[in-house]
Amino acid sequence: MLITLREIFDMAVMTALVGFIFSDLFGRLKRPKKDYDPLTDSPSGFDWDGFRFAVLVTAPALIFHELAHKFVALNFGMEATFHAAYMWLFIGMMLKIMKFNFIFFVPAYVSIMGAVTPLQHASIAFAGPGMNLLLWLGTAALVKYRLIEKKHYHLAIITSKINMFLFILNMLPIPGFDGSKVFAGLIQAIF
Repeated sequence: MLITLREIFDMAVMTALVGFIFSDLFGRLKRPKKDYDPLTDSPSGFDWDGFRFAVLVTAPALIFHELAHKFVALNFGMEATFHAAYMWLFIGMMLKIMKFNFIFFVPAYVSIMGAVTPLQHASIAFAGPGMNLLLWLGTAALVKYRLIEKKHYHLAIITSKINMFLFILNMLPIPGFDGSKVFAGLIQAIF
C-alpha cells in the first residue's frame, strides 16, 4: 500500500493544525471582499475563512514536500512512512496562542529505513525541496502568464511565495535540514 490509513490521519491532523496556526496570519493577508464593512463584518469568533485560506496555501506545500521524500525513497526500495510531527505541532500551537511574531516548527516528516548509496540519499533529501521548487515556479508561471482566473491570483501568489520560502529554507546546508543531507550525500558520492 502506497499510503496507509495512519498516514492519511496524520496528514489530516497536520493540515488542520497548520491551518489553525496560520489562520490569523493568512486571514490578515487575504484580500477582503469588495463589499467588506469593518464595522459590521468584524469576526466575533474563529476565522473560518482565514483557516480555509491557510490550509489551501500551506498544506499542499507541506504534504507534497514530504510525499516527494517518501515516493523517492520507496522507488529506491526503502520503507518510508509519513508522520505528523505532533511535538512540533504542539510547539507551533503554543507559539500561536502566545502570539509570537515568528513561528518556526516542523509540521511533518518521513521516517525512512533501508540502505542506500550516498547519491540515493542525496536524491531522497532533494526530493522534498525539489517539489517545493516545482510548486514555486509552477504557480509563479501561472500568475505571470495569467493562466488562472483573476479571483485565484492572490492564492497563487502566496502559494508561490510559501514554496519559494520552503525551497530556500530546506536547501540551507544546516544540520537537520534537507540541504545538509543533499550536500553531504553529494560530497560522499564524489569523494
